[in-house]
Amino acid sequence: MKSLDALPVGLLALADAVTGSPVGQRAASVRGFDVSNHQSSVDFNEAYADGARFVMIKATEGTVFEDPNFGKFHAAAAQAGLVRGGYHFGHPGADKGAAEADFFLRHGGGWSNDGVSLPGMLDLESAKGKPECYGLSAEAMVLWISDFVETYREATGRYPMIYTGPSWWKECTGDSQAFKDKCPLVLARYSSAVGPVPGGWKAQTIWQNGDKSPWGGDADVFNGDATELKKLAAG
Repeated sequence: MKSLDALPVGLLALADAVTGSPVGQRAASVRGFDVSNHQSSVDFNEAYADGARFVMIKATEGTVFEDPNFGKFHAAAAQAGLVRGGYHFGHPGADKGAAEADFFLRHGGGWSNDGVSLPGMLDLESAKGKPECYGLSAEAMVLWISDFVETYREATGRYPMIYTGPSWWKECTGDSQAFKDKCPLVLARYSSAVGPVPGGWKAQTIWQNGDKSPWGGDADVFNGDATELKKLAAG
């Protein structure tokens, strides 16, 4: 995911609630990717033909930025048959979590019970030019995230996914376990292996394992099969 001024980051992760594995890892064969205004054009039909089955598309950032590519990318992804969802790059502390959730919901971040729309995703990571953890204590950060999460849940009936990296989560939330049973984890780690999962989550559901997908944007892998991906979309 990339903020307007963010350094590159990478990795998606979602909590796995149905696996019998001790660590929740399953056959991860469903590929996907994420895109934003940093990509001028994307061939979603080619992505689908190559095996991609889902995409996350940046919709908003803070309370003022609407991604200019969101509408056309979302429509093209839908036409190509991809499961898709929007994401919001958070600015904790700059505005209330509820205010950012409302802005996200008004500009593409909602969820539809159509079987092909993923719940929205809150992107939490460091941003260039911003203080570490946005100047918030771990307690204040957890409260900000809760404000966003509960506002989104009240509006849509779904908890949003949370995108973050292990080191950011540990440093900025104190490795909080407050969301492990609510929000699917989107884990950011560029590596050859998923590695330890923070925050008490059982496992990632999507692993973003690189900053260059074959179709543009970052590369993701869903922790499950295509049927389970559709179950996540259906809620």
